[in-house]
Amino acid sequence: MSIITLTTDFGEKDHFAGATKGAIYSELPEVKIVDISHSVSPFNIAEAAYIIQNAYSSFPKGTIHVIGIDSEISPENKHIAVQLDDHYFVCANNGIMSMVANEIAPSKIVEINIHDKIESSFPVLDVFVKVACHVARGGTLEVIGKTINEIKPIKNLVPYVNDEKTQIIGSIIYIDNYGNVITNIKKSFFETLQKGRDYEVSARNYKFKKIHTKYSDIINFETPEGKRNDEGRGLVVFNSSNYLEIAIYKSNNQTVGSASSLMGLALRDTVTINFVK
Repeated sequence: MSIITLTTDFGEKDHFAGATKGAIYSELPEVKIVDISHSVSPFNIAEAAYIIQNAYSSFPKGTIHVIGIDSEISPENKHIAVQLDDHYFVCANNGIMSMVANEIAPSKIVEINIHDKIESSFPVLDVFVKVACHVARGGTLEVIGKTINEIKPIKNLVPYVNDEKTQIIGSIIYIDNYGNVITNIKKSFFETLQKGRDYEVSARNYKFKKIHTKYSDIINFETPEGKRNDEGRGLVVFNSSNYLEIAIYKSNNQTVGSASSLMGLALRDTVTINFVK
């Protein structure tokens, strides 16, 4: 049984997500549809890229991933289908796939060219569904598009490093459900530059001199449980996806607050790492 996943900024209020599922089932009643997320911030390419990069590999090989973010076709925003890591991705060529393709080279990329056969103002429903169902039936990508060699890059994917290699300047690319802020600084990137040096992580007026392995590392377990006051403390970790994350221990926007709310950190804000010789 084929699996088709959906990642969109449609939200849950409107009909778009439901209509897309209905169109898929109308073509392939036996297919399995999985919602990765419909809560991507509207038109936020970096956020969508982060989500799909960290979700797709949990699915079986051959899964087809439909990504409905900023999908209106234009001369500068074509539609593509990508075969990568034995998965298939159907989306706009607006940078979404560049985060995944930055680590694993695609085995095939086609620019979708079936639009002359389909009149559409809702490309995810009318075009992406057709392509996904074609692939699910065992169809090849060459039937629905022409081969191209490059994917449009996402801006600011790689952090800036100064000439002296003493500073990394990254940016916040995602804020999760807990209000933790995730940067574009990967653990491997950091370790390549660190070379055993001490460092300081800075975001606005907040500074951290240690990157923890896990959230609970900030707890002093020798202190009696009722006297720790650990909730609400700020920390930095490399998260489960190996991206540098600034967090609040056991954050909750309704009670103790979060890194985003308490530190005033927002998407695209700068996070800096300074190395000490």
